[in-house]
Amino acid sequence: MLKVLTSLLLTLAIALLGLLSSAPSALAGDAANGSKVFSANCAACHAGGLNAVMPNKTLKKEALEQFGMNSAEAIITQVTNGKGAMPKFGGRLSAEQIEDVAAYVLAQADKGW
Repeated sequence: MLKVLTSLLLTLAIALLGLLSSAPSALAGDAANGSKVFSANCAACHAGGLNAVMPNKTLKKEALEQFGMNSAEAIITQVTNGKGAMPKFGGRLSAEQIEDVAAYVLAQADKGW
């Protein structure tokens, strides 16, 4: 009986780990809302995925990869804290809005802007 119970618990634990590992990221973001936030706050410098201030640091997939900005976490950090010529948006945008912008930027980069 103990072996059956142990086996059952082990099976349930493995199934639960499988469900948790396939769960969507907590930083999924809403790209549709991110598009709106991007248009209102980012497009002045980044229209079409370009960069009006530093032309080589675009939001195109290749540049995001080259500069280590090809993850939601990296984009969220950059938008929140700013860096170089980019101002910080942490006080102007909510954490959710910034996550949405990150989702939008990554989706657009995948599409080629």
